[in-house]
Amino acid sequence: MNKIFAQLIVAGTITLLPVLGGSTVSFAAGRDYVSIVGSSTVYPFATVVAEKFGRTSRFKTPKIESTGSGGGMKLFCAGIGVRHPDITNASRRIKASELKMCRDNGVREIVEVKVGYDGIVLANSKKSPAMHISRKELFLALAREVPAPDGTARAVPNPYTTWREINPSLPAVKIEVLGPPPTSGTRDAFVELVMEEGAGAFPWIKALKKKDKNEYKRICRTVREDGAYLEAGENDNLIIQKLEANPSAFGIFGFSFLDQNLDKIQGSFIDGGQPTFDAIADGSYAVSRPLFFYVKKKHVAVIPGLQEFLDEFTSDRAWGPDGYLADRGLIPMPDEERKAYGDAVKNLKTLQNL
Repeated sequence: MNKIFAQLIVAGTITLLPVLGGSTVSFAAGRDYVSIVGSSTVYPFATVVAEKFGRTSRFKTPKIESTGSGGGMKLFCAGIGVRHPDITNASRRIKASELKMCRDNGVREIVEVKVGYDGIVLANSKKSPAMHISRKELFLALAREVPAPDGTARAVPNPYTTWREINPSLPAVKIEVLGPPPTSGTRDAFVELVMEEGAGAFPWIKALKKKDKNEYKRICRTVREDGAYLEAGENDNLIIQKLEANPSAFGIFGFSFLDQNLDKIQGSFIDGGQPTFDAIADGSYAVSRPLFFYVKKKHVAVIPGLQEFLDEFTSDRAWGPDGYLADRGLIPMPDEERKAYGDAVKNLKTLQNL
């Protein structure tokens, strides 16, 4: 197959990039900075790296937009060229459907980088007592349909309005939880790690996983829309402000936001475990997940500073056990895992299949 070369104009220079199969790549307007979108959870970590990179390198500070993991994937997968972002942050792994979307739009060479771990917390104001709750009880509080209170094996519209109606040991206050929208990786992870696990405490729901997978997912993963769960957008700082204003409310977000606001809020005990740096690192806190970012390989040689930004993010001084990201609440990966992903960045090893 003959190579067709697209002309790329970047930062005042002309670069020739080989493009296969007759497709074209639009770099007609130059861009001299790294463009990043995606997860609100990864956003503060990426911002710290970007600001340090801007101060200490000869390149411009990368521009980062918090769009949520799902929103970031849509922007990232839309195409190749300076009109499209170079990196998308994600608080979950890319989905097979998103990988297909990328490839359908010509984004075929993607480097996957796991950056560390994070916990998902249910937090409230320090003006109120800390919550001790199970994942089963959180499922009953937040699912749109729940097992009938009379014990029969059927799903009914969620009848619970206060926490105490679920368990007499819980607070006698209205269920009011501020959380991320469906585009958020935090929402995806909360539904999978909390609600689905909580629903599994009911044998008849657990049995549905094999009998009727669609019905199982509908019951386990559908969040109620009657006001008990309030979508608060992708701005986790806004949730924290609302928790301060309403001590009876709870918020769902990543551990790093709790860690940076311990003077105002506290994390709930979930299934007996409290969200702390050490508990997430050793796996004793059940609600934890990996964090990622994804990079377009074709952009690395074209966008000024992109390779250098990747090198900074994956340096021990950034993501290592004693790195500056750990000071911000990122739970570092074990040494072997950091080395594997560091090598993937160094060699621009692309993701094949999930």
